[in-house]
Amino acid sequence: MTDTARLAAELDAADPLAAHTGAFVRDPGVVSYLDGNSLGRPLASLEERFARFVGHDWGSRLIRGWDEGWMRLPYELGDRIGALVGAAPGQTVVGDSTTVLLYKLIRAAVDAPRSAARTEIVIDDDNFPTDRFIVEGVAAERGLTIRWIEVDRTAGATLEQVEAAVGERTALVVLSHVAYRSGFLADVAGVTRAVHDAGALVLWDLCHSAGVIPTELDAHGVDLAVGCTYKYLNGGPGSPAFAYVRRELQGQLQQPIQGWMGAADVFAMAPRYRPAPDLARFLSGTPPVLATVALEAMVELVEQVGVAAVREKSIALTGFAEQALAAHVLPHGAVLASPPAGPRRGSHLTVAHPSFREVNARLWERGVIPDFRAPDGIRIGLSPLSTTFAEVELGVAALGEELARATRG
Repeated sequence: MTDTARLAAELDAADPLAAHTGAFVRDPGVVSYLDGNSLGRPLASLEERFARFVGHDWGSRLIRGWDEGWMRLPYELGDRIGALVGAAPGQTVVGDSTTVLLYKLIRAAVDAPRSAARTEIVIDDDNFPTDRFIVEGVAAERGLTIRWIEVDRTAGATLEQVEAAVGERTALVVLSHVAYRSGFLADVAGVTRAVHDAGALVLWDLCHSAGVIPTELDAHGVDLAVGCTYKYLNGGPGSPAFAYVRRELQGQLQQPIQGWMGAADVFAMAPRYRPAPDLARFLSGTPPVLATVALEAMVELVEQVGVAAVREKSIALTGFAEQALAAHVLPHGAVLASPPAGPRRGSHLTVAHPSFREVNARLWERGVIPDFRAPDGIRIGLSPLSTTFAEVELGVAALGEELARATRG
């Protein structure tokens, strides 16, 4: 047994959250799942929950289900997710995809009366493609310019870079709480303060932090936020995203996709659109009720455990992963492309090597599942409630073996 394997066994034995790893579906063909930051494992309880939903909630109650709770679901589940990211009730809503919600809030922010004389959107050049593409599209629609922050790909947008980029022309700053590539954890409090000092609004992408990193949206005065629910909230492929709109802004912003669910009176069947006065105005179409079944189950578990405890294990897992990479992978020429252990790293890290595209494909054949990110990175994504230290050791050791094989030619 290697030193890292012994350490993994010790860490698993001492892990206060170890019992929860057995609550998730396991497939014997997957020996190490290191991609929980892309798609979380399903909870084993979902088969029963879906059967109950189909047989009773949908099959028995039928259309009565809307009056009995489905119409309130976007707000009630939104409040529960909001509590996980530091938002008081009435500011978080579930519905639509991440892409659609980003478009709604970005467009609403730049069209706000307070932004009338402001002509720039600020975003970093290594933000997730969806965020960048939407900013490009909205800028083209509204005749705005984009100020790009050029970031270190092994880190992310720093407070100093944001302070240098914002000014009197800035309408909106769009950044990720955790950088999708490197795992860099941004300074939400400092950046939000700097953006507000410039008179602009800020939108945070929480996709790689929601459910795994304590976030204080209200305390930091965040204006807008969007997050997906299929990563650390294990809602399943295509599960709906959530949007946060600070209470003081809700009556000031007009979202661009005017659907009946955002109307002041949904069932008035009115001849003209009149938006709801509060958070409801940011909805458009019918809530994705079926798609929330898995999400609710994971939210319950995270509520039970607490985000702080999840974060504590996240720090331990990524710290151990860094040790395992140093033992098994870095000696073969790979480099760590993430911040070192500490307050500026989220729950995943990236290691880089020119051979990693082919290495990743071979790992998948072995039942070791990280993910590849062009041009040369493999991400080790660690979902604390479903991942063991032994699983990390096994997967990282396999990565080292396959990289050694690739570099031998």
